[in-house]
Amino acid sequence: MNWTAALPEIFLSCAGMVILLLGVVQKKDSTTLCTMGVLAAFAMAAMLVLQVQPTAAYHGLFVTDAMATFAKLLILAGAALTAVLSLDFNAKAGTARFEFPVLILFSTVGMMTMASAANLMTLYMGLELMSLAIYVLAAFARDDLRSSEAGLKYFVLGALASGLLLYGISLTYGFSGSMDFGRLAQAITDPDGVSTGLMVGMAFILAGLAFKISAVPFHMWTPDVYEGAPTPVTAFISTAPKVAPFVALLRVMVGPFGHVTVQWQPIIVLVAIASMLLGSFAAIMQSNIKRLMAYSSIGHMGYALVGLAAGTEAGVRGVLIYLLTYVAMSAGAFACIIAMRRDGRAVERIADLAGLAKTDLPLASLLAIFMFSMAGIPPFAGFFGKLYVFLAAVQVGTPIMWTLAILGVLTSVVGCFYYLRVVKVMFFDAAEPAFDARPAGVSFVAVASGAFTVLFVLALGAFTGAAGSAAKALFG
Repeated sequence: MNWTAALPEIFLSCAGMVILLLGVVQKKDSTTLCTMGVLAAFAMAAMLVLQVQPTAAYHGLFVTDAMATFAKLLILAGAALTAVLSLDFNAKAGTARFEFPVLILFSTVGMMTMASAANLMTLYMGLELMSLAIYVLAAFARDDLRSSEAGLKYFVLGALASGLLLYGISLTYGFSGSMDFGRLAQAITDPDGVSTGLMVGMAFILAGLAFKISAVPFHMWTPDVYEGAPTPVTAFISTAPKVAPFVALLRVMVGPFGHVTVQWQPIIVLVAIASMLLGSFAAIMQSNIKRLMAYSSIGHMGYALVGLAAGTEAGVRGVLIYLLTYVAMSAGAFACIIAMRRDGRAVERIADLAGLAKTDLPLASLLAIFMFSMAGIPPFAGFFGKLYVFLAAVQVGTPIMWTLAILGVLTSVVGCFYYLRVVKVMFFDAAEPAFDARPAGVSFVAVASGAFTVLFVLALGAFTGAAGSAAKALFG
């Protein structure tokens, strides 16, 4: 048993317990110290991820390959960016407690476990570790009614999704005799010989994972949780916790159920279409920018699902590129939203951005970059994310995939309306009073994400190569 395959997760778990004890001992003014410790732990874990050799460990329950490496580095980057964003926000909101970065760390351990899952129970354990920490984070502002409501809604609906996932796992085990991805793939070699019970189990597993990526019709928690949770928590939910369930979805659909693509492809197509349509049209009427980002995230997950629906290596590569660009865009956009603070009070209305270009041109320019990128306008990173998933769909060549790609392009055009409306408000409306001075951490995340979004095209070959290697590892 090669235990070193899980060395990054083991290290992070031990570091989390040490940092937790440090916070208890220090008691006062330990939040910054604990956050710095968590960031250092993330950096060390990233180096360990790069050192771990591809292997299967723990009797086939855990696997490290190019897909796991790609996903884990992206998860660590997203978690680190949101940890930086939380520092000043929590201090000003009165929620600066050392447990906050530790919860982010343990949630990250769960996500990394999901990325390496080679068994349905390993996947479930990672998902629950990720989710339980996020439930607490969503309700972290205990004195804020909206935050408490967000945490409760997410917990109740998350428990329902976990039940669906567990029921799907039990059906899959009952009708196949195994929860191991490799054995499941061997048992499902003949599409015509697959039992109805096994297909129902697959549908329940798909439903449980679709909830975590907030895909329609399992999106109902997203707008309220995005709006009610503290903004750094919303930023966290919209980045790394989207990557891990999506990678798990790729592993499950392409691995164990790869031989029955014709069975699950129509389901993914319907979910993708519904997510793109709802994300595009529901966001038009939003006046709160966090709710707008919630519906935007639903739409983006729909676009990413186009690559999965293709069921090909090119499709998986497109999904990974899309997730990479989405994490950067989302982290940067939420950094700009956290900077929306006037007279010491956070503001969230789109109207509060009026005339921002006249009072803070750098912030307005950065937010405009993220809006253009999310709309899929070249040459920003978001354009290439959509390009690769739509290209994968078109290459399949079937009428249903052509229809999916065309609908994706049309809903992208609709989405341009509400993204460009934010730009219009910032650059052409009468100016509101200036925002407070930005903290250094918020400026760093916004500038770093903006630079990545603008300069992505210069390193396109390297990113597509890494995503291609990850996709190839998944297809074996």
